[in-house]
Amino acid sequence: MSSKSVNLFPASFAAIWDEIRGQGAAKHAQLYDRFLFALVCSLLLIGFVIVASASMPEGQRLTGNPFHFIQRHVVYLAGCVAILLVGLQVPMASWQKHSGAILVCAIIALVMVLVIGKTVNGSQRWLSFGPINIQVSELAKLAFFSYLAAYIVRRHNEVTEHAKGFYKPLAVFAILAVLILKQPDLGTVVVMFVTTVGMLFLAGAKIRDFFALMITGASVVVGLIILEPYRMARVTSFLDPWQDPFGNGYQLTQSLMAFGRGDWFGQGLGNSIQKLEYLPEAHTDFIFAIWAEETGLVGVVILLSLQLALALRALFIGSKALHGEQYFNGYLALGIGMWLSFQSAVNTGAASGILPTKGLTLPLVSYGGSSLWVMTLAIVALLRIDHEQRMANVQATKRGVN
Repeated sequence: MSSKSVNLFPASFAAIWDEIRGQGAAKHAQLYDRFLFALVCSLLLIGFVIVASASMPEGQRLTGNPFHFIQRHVVYLAGCVAILLVGLQVPMASWQKHSGAILVCAIIALVMVLVIGKTVNGSQRWLSFGPINIQVSELAKLAFFSYLAAYIVRRHNEVTEHAKGFYKPLAVFAILAVLILKQPDLGTVVVMFVTTVGMLFLAGAKIRDFFALMITGASVVVGLIILEPYRMARVTSFLDPWQDPFGNGYQLTQSLMAFGRGDWFGQGLGNSIQKLEYLPEAHTDFIFAIWAEETGLVGVVILLSLQLALALRALFIGSKALHGEQYFNGYLALGIGMWLSFQSAVNTGAASGILPTKGLTLPLVSYGGSSLWVMTLAIVALLRIDHEQRMANVQATKRGVN
């Protein structure tokens, strides 16, 4: 049986119930990673609850409807379900085959953003299609990681043996970085750079090239911070936000107040004070601070544990695929795992004052259609990679029995 022809979804409700109990088609081998699926559902549920709580004051102020962002978030979640149902039917061979074309489309879309994109809060990052706004840089991340995984498989010897093979994909990354920095969006570039370095390192690149890239990348990031006054202000306010609590340090001081009010068990869901127009971007970039205020240290530990488990599961799936000689699947899963873990660390670190603010969402939790949909698509890839690995093991077992 080819993995392309396998439907991940049973055909009837009785079959679904049998699958849940482990007595259906997957009696001896589950067809999908239930633990990963449960993690994702848990994070989406937490995201819905805290977005509903954090966004009501902002919805009332902007539209007169406190449920404005909640209603939109429900639509985004419905889109996540559609992406899951459709995306799981696409074999990873199609991802690999079309990775170059997808990347070209992402680059064209990034150029379009600079020409006809929508500007919000001084950043030109969105393409508008009626009521829907697409943040193209989110799509560009997944498109590039897919391309890089395919490149590593095609040019593995070059990547590991020759500097030319190592630096070729970095030239493509540089094109994406320039286009994204024009928006401007340094946070996305940093996430992409760290994930790219990690994927090349795991592919077996020479330590010499790896350290040269790290030094160059760090120098470029420092230079970009120094050259832009608003970025420099973010760094200095991060170092001592209380020096200017009503200016550059305002957002971070309000976030830290939310953490302080949270204490051990929080103020209770819906009882945040900082979301009442004190903390800007409470339902997007700083949603972690509202979660900390309403659920306390216990809630913070639970949410961080779920994010850590998700990243580790992605890395485990990638490692398992590499051992099964499904190299594209393995490198892509490892890239997704590093992306999820680093972006989660940056978001939570910025909200708690450990890192400078970068304007990145908390994966699967923050409000925002583009982020939710692209993260869901990344999870779909992980589920499909794991599914194909399981089916390969089943087929190998059948051949051994025969």
